[in-house]
Amino acid sequence: MSIFTNKVVVITGGSEGIGKALVESFLNIGATVATCGRNYDKLYQLQSIHSGKPLMIHTADVSKEQECKHFIDTVIKNYHGIDILINNAGISMRALVEDVEIDTIKKVMDINFWGTVFCTKFALPYIMQSKGTIVGVSSIAGFRGLPGRSGYSASKFAVNGFMESLRTELLESGVNVMWVCPGFTTSNIRIASLNSKGHSQGESSMNEGKMMSAEECAQHIIKAIEKRKRTLILTFTGKKTVFLNKLFPKIADKFTYKYFYKNGVLIK
Repeated sequence: MSIFTNKVVVITGGSEGIGKALVESFLNIGATVATCGRNYDKLYQLQSIHSGKPLMIHTADVSKEQECKHFIDTVIKNYHGIDILINNAGISMRALVEDVEIDTIKKVMDINFWGTVFCTKFALPYIMQSKGTIVGVSSIAGFRGLPGRSGYSASKFAVNGFMESLRTELLESGVNVMWVCPGFTTSNIRIASLNSKGHSQGESSMNEGKMMSAEECAQHIIKAIEKRKRTLILTFTGKKTVFLNKLFPKIADKFTYKYFYKNGVLIK
């Protein structure tokens, strides 16, 4: 029997990518899962695949406060409590600051940062009752600003700061707060990434063959939750980036530039 058996796990953005992998992994180890997303058809398909398992789906846009509140209220109505909240819903962007429209950055911030704030705020009383865990799925971009991803980096820096503040506030409460930085993972986030005009990019030139799978990433996150870790930084490149940026920021500038630019052109 898993320590997650019958635990209520709430996962935002569970219709694809890391979120979907987390939903399926938690169901497979006996947890009761509630997830939300903007695409009902994808959520319904996920629920159909796992028919007979304790999975609640809910259509919600996490950038909207009232939709987050309704989602959490519905979870409580159905399951009467929350043990784990994983703020996974997110979107990226690919555009230089000189080209990007302000509304694009705002959209990224609304989903990645405010979505985390809204769901955490509404779920907090119940997680404090259960002395559970709150997770923010962040990024290496939350430790190191990445070229062409200014809005995404800003949102993830904000998530990290919010989570660190909350962790300190709850240090003696029995609640664990952690933030996860997966590094580059095979998921839909790059294809759904916004261009300078705020539209889905629809393609990515990144080599996914060298990236961690969403399923492997989900297993690392679950193990970190079980151990009640503070942070989780995945992949060698991710760990190297955080290390260099902390101790040798000028070297990190050059390392990051070299990684994201090929012949002077930004990789999108």
